[in-house]
Amino acid sequence: MDSVKRYFGFDEAGTNLRTELLAGLTTFLTMAYIIFVNPAILGDAGIPKDAVFVATCLVAALGSLIMGLYANYPIACAPGMGLNAYFAYTVVKGMGFTWQAALGAVFISGCLFMIVTLFRVREVIVNGIPHSIRIAITAGIGLFLAIISLKSAGVVVGNPATLVTLGNLHDPHVILAVIGFFAIVTLDYLRVRGAILIGIVGVTVLSFFFGGNQFHGIVSVPPSIDATLFHLDIRAALSGGVLNVIMVFFLVELFDATGTLMGVANRAGLLVEGKMNRLNKALLADSTAILAGSLLGTSSTTAYIESASGVQAGGRTGVTAITVAVLFLLALFFAPLAGVVPGYATAPALLYVSCLMLREMVDLPWDDATEVVPAALTALLMPFTYSIANGVAFGFISYAGLKLLTGKARQVKLVVWIIAAIFLFRYFYLGAD
Repeated sequence: MDSVKRYFGFDEAGTNLRTELLAGLTTFLTMAYIIFVNPAILGDAGIPKDAVFVATCLVAALGSLIMGLYANYPIACAPGMGLNAYFAYTVVKGMGFTWQAALGAVFISGCLFMIVTLFRVREVIVNGIPHSIRIAITAGIGLFLAIISLKSAGVVVGNPATLVTLGNLHDPHVILAVIGFFAIVTLDYLRVRGAILIGIVGVTVLSFFFGGNQFHGIVSVPPSIDATLFHLDIRAALSGGVLNVIMVFFLVELFDATGTLMGVANRAGLLVEGKMNRLNKALLADSTAILAGSLLGTSSTTAYIESASGVQAGGRTGVTAITVAVLFLLALFFAPLAGVVPGYATAPALLYVSCLMLREMVDLPWDDATEVVPAALTALLMPFTYSIANGVAFGFISYAGLKLLTGKARQVKLVVWIIAAIFLFRYFYLGAD
């Protein structure tokens, strides 16, 4: 036990094993939806759903394990939402590529990802992010979490006239989510340990009585992964028409994962002078997971913004991520039990975390429009375009542009100019998909 405490730095982080395990369980519960959502989305692309289920659990466990053991950060990894939809609906169904070729594109983008990580190019990029944009990424992820959670709870629904509108407040699921939200906030304010977890479990229990939830058993045998294992088609992915796809995968993976890592680490107080000390190790974790995922049969893996719920529950070391990894492996055998927790039970936890992440904006230099406006665009574009990468892109472009137009170009680091130019190239030449 003492060796574990020393390796993960419990004393320096001000944590203990119980807190880390609870934080890991909290993170897992808030992101466990991917076990069922990812097969559903990739299944629409023709990939066998049972095999995707196994691949999702395995790659989430691998990425989270590396993040915990090697990088010692409380950040979990799993196949990314948004990237899986782009994979299924744009690349396969929209552009007509086979899912095997799409997996090949993920593999190639993962190789590029690994190269820029090993040569520390990605670390230079992250460390070159302006302070105001760094703050905005954290707040933007908070807003992104907010719209995800409000949608999951049914509080916000789609509307063809106004895009979004208020949901049915008489719906039992919405009522249970509201009860869970106030319970979590109250318990956490009263410093009750495991407040977020208590809220999630409490709403889940109530869902059996008032939400129509049903129990489908506890244990089941994992399905076979043979239908997707090593079925990627790299040769097809190298064809001219899919190069744009590879570039989009690469850019979104680069800034989605990077933005999430910085945002969650900042929320956990793990940044030292605005930097992550073990950043390159963290970057290698999701790079490795992307490559493994393409071989196993799933779309790109990334660091998960839901890790912020575990951080709020007290997670500060890699033990939190390792706990998530173990739970994903157990989910292979306990799929019916993992599926019991409904989205409206985890939504209150994510909404509370999102509220807390918005406080980062207070540190912005509000009297300098060249700093505040790019930061605001970064934060706002994340939820409004449903993409962390788009928020980061507009932040960099507007930051460089405003500094140039106001005669402050010398304040901009070279890496910012390069990134802004790359994003402009992506939007105007490659398209926004």
